[in-house]
Amino acid sequence: MAGDLGAALQRSLAEHGLAISAGKNSGLWSGQPVSLKLEDLDVICVVLGCEIGDLLIPEPDRVRRPGEETGQQAAAASGPVPAVLPRRRDGRSMPPM
Repeated sequence: MAGDLGAALQRSLAEHGLAISAGKNSGLWSGQPVSLKLEDLDVICVVLGCEIGDLLIPEPDRVRRPGEETGQQAAAASGPVPAVLPRRRDGRSMPPM
């Protein structure tokens, strides 16, 4: 059922000039989009018949305030951090180092 609604949303957006990938549609549908342009948000609002404020949820507790440690700083203070390995967005492996 959700797949049908997601596909319908993708078609409606395309009809209004916003062609998005299946991955981006999935992110929108799950409420966890990777990124979104403001002009795309306008199209989404037209398609859904809503206002921008109906789609956005404020998360002030995720904002770092002066003097506060971020999650990364707290983890670094508690012990060694494993090495971060870059990954390509297209899923292909990186060349050998």
